Amino acid sequence: MNEALKNNPYPNPQPQPEESHSSLIQRAMSALDRGQFVPPAGPADMLSPSLGAAPQGYAPQPQAYAPQGYAPQGYTVPQQPQPIVAPIPQTPFYGDMPQQAAPQGYAPQGYAPAPQPVRQQFHRINHQKLSLEGFATPGSGPSAQVEEFRIAKRQLLEQSNDLRRQGAGLEAQTILVTSALPGEGKTFCAINLAMSIAAEKDSEVVLVDLDLARASVLSTLGLPGGPGLVDAIADPRYDVRDFVMQTDVQGLSVLSGGRPTSSDAEYLASARARAVLEQLVEGHPNRIVLFDTPPVLAASIAVEVAKLSGQAILVVKAEQTAGSAVQDAAGLLAGCPNVQALLNGTQYSPSGRRFGTYHNYRG
Repeated sequence: MNEALKNNPYPNPQPQPEESHSSLIQRAMSALDRGQFVPPAGPADMLSPSLGAAPQGYAPQPQAYAPQGYAPQGYTVPQQPQPIVAPIPQTPFYGDMPQQAAPQGYAPQGYAPAPQPVRQQFHRINHQKLSLEGFATPGSGPSAQVEEFRIAKRQLLEQSNDLRRQGAGLEAQTILVTSALPGEGKTFCAINLAMSIAAEKDSEVVLVDLDLARASVLSTLGLPGGPGLVDAIADPRYDVRDFVMQTDVQGLSVLSGGRPTSSDAEYLASARARAVLEQLVEGHPNRIVLFDTPPVLAASIAVEVAKLSGQAILVVKAEQTAGSAVQDAAGLLAGCPNVQALLNGTQYSPSGRRFGTYHNYRG
């Protein structure tokens, strides 16, 4: 024993009371005079239980993985998850109408996706433009023109009620406004009739702009173009009610005819055309659908719409439209059971009748 102690240059001293709680590493570092012990950067559970508790003031940060490049004996560094990088999908473009995406589950090449619905959108019409162009706008006050269209409107609504009593169905709620030739004022009359019907307390009106090449109703009212009736007829996925534009005139809504195609007349002659119009009046027993179509002798659309209408108004320009043109147009509208002429642009009345104010009465 004495020989072993003699050969040991660093005999173990007796443990001192104040060091009884120090760890083996701390005592070794103290003997080597290395100063304060600095533990390795890593989770606390990496220390062997034999090393005892961490020094006072040492609080390693919890980590999910060991620091990069650090792998103590017996510890396996988990593999870092690699992010999944996927290519950003490009929004496809179909046809000539840009959309956000193609219809779900169906996107053949050259296919135009469904137009965005405009239901519940509120549109202001251009009242100033209407007044400048001689239209009878709400709040414009009484005038001979207002009274003339009131008389015409009343006759149309009475005929509509008669058709309802006869069980006419869709025809009781549809009225066609057209002319024999261009320039006779059919759009002027259609808008004024629609304004007058909208003023009714028990009726509402949807004015349909079927003059697809010109869109005269939309441009006159200052409303935007877009999908409409023909689009809903051509594609059964569409709901025509989604395309109805509500205006700031109470009781007046407007429906675009849609984008013109080479088969507009064929679409309007199809069985689906009636189904779409019935959908338009479904749940609205007091709704009148008023069509503004191209002239009868200029396009065949009016002929097909006449077959879906209970009444047809043939606008005739006074001292301008030839009698033969009126007869030809009336013959082509024979698919409608009630064809009536509306004389436009008269400068006189055979009876001397004039409308306006009568003392304090405003008609």
